[in-house]
Amino acid sequence: MDDDRRAFLTDLLTTPSPSGYEVVGQRVWTDYVREFADDVWTDDYGNAVAVHEGDADASIAFGGHADEIGYIVRDITDDGFLRISRIGGADRTVSKGQHVTVHAETPVAGVIGQTAIHLREGDEEGHDDIAEQFVDVGAEDGDEAHALVEVGDPVTVETRVRPLQGDRIAARGMDNRVGIWSAAEGLRAAVDADVDATVYAVSTVQEEVGVQGAKMVGFELDPDAAVAVDVTHATDNPGIPGKRVGPVELSGGPVVSRGSANHPTLVKLARDAGRDAEVDVQLQATGSRTGTDADAFYTSRGGIPSLNLGIPNRYMHTPVEVIDTADLDAVAELLGAMAVGAADAAPFSVDI
Repeated sequence: MDDDRRAFLTDLLTTPSPSGYEVVGQRVWTDYVREFADDVWTDDYGNAVAVHEGDADASIAFGGHADEIGYIVRDITDDGFLRISRIGGADRTVSKGQHVTVHAETPVAGVIGQTAIHLREGDEEGHDDIAEQFVDVGAEDGDEAHALVEVGDPVTVETRVRPLQGDRIAARGMDNRVGIWSAAEGLRAAVDADVDATVYAVSTVQEEVGVQGAKMVGFELDPDAAVAVDVTHATDNPGIPGKRVGPVELSGGPVVSRGSANHPTLVKLARDAGRDAEVDVQLQATGSRTGTDADAFYTSRGGIPSLNLGIPNRYMHTPVEVIDTADLDAVAELLGAMAVGAADAAPFSVDI
């Protein structure tokens, strides 16, 4: 990954973007894609679209979701502590003892409190629900806390992007900044190749709270096909329950999902593109649902042929998600190859 693309990834990962509060993160994304897209626009809720206008009567969208999980201020106590609720699937087992930022009008530093191990009774080793946890911003009392924050302010864990060995990095919010990074770079590859199909890059909002942005974009944009790029569980680390998920490895390449939302024509396009571009792909079964924006795209309007393309990710929905940047480069290359083949693959329909 070259320096410009790595800097873009770092900017995305270090810009807080909890569901419903994605504006600042979407600005980072739109500023970047404006450098090479024919046009860029946003809708009323902040979904962002960039386009390469092709000459052929075929269109394909590459999408990821901009939002991340987090917390929201539910109440401010008389003692000056903040009671919180979840935004999306925040994990109660990793929240206590974390540095956080409350995104008030002026950002406020805080921590999610944890009773010291010396003071806990033996039967207190469980994990409190998020609704029972609290943020300490150092306020003396409720009046001081109210002067700093308001009910409804979002809260995110404060982390940094840390390089690990080789091409691997750790950060919060890989889910799904890596997806919108991939959508942007897939569009760039389509532009560089001047492909015949019209290609959209999409950065949706509010995926973590019910694929809401994809419902909006799928209806309004109405592409001939859609590829939802999102993280998927890497299963190559200890403790993974093999009965629940299939084998997926970091640095094994993009993961093509089969089943449910995944249209067979797009599955074939992805596998053929991988072979032509010499990009290794992994396969994953999603028999009921993908849990991604693909689930919204494929039921929009009269049905949009869709595919969930996965990026292997360890420790999903924790502050220490781990991906391999070589997989990101491979996803961008695969999307570019899919864009090249999209016009010939259209119309994206099953033959009955």
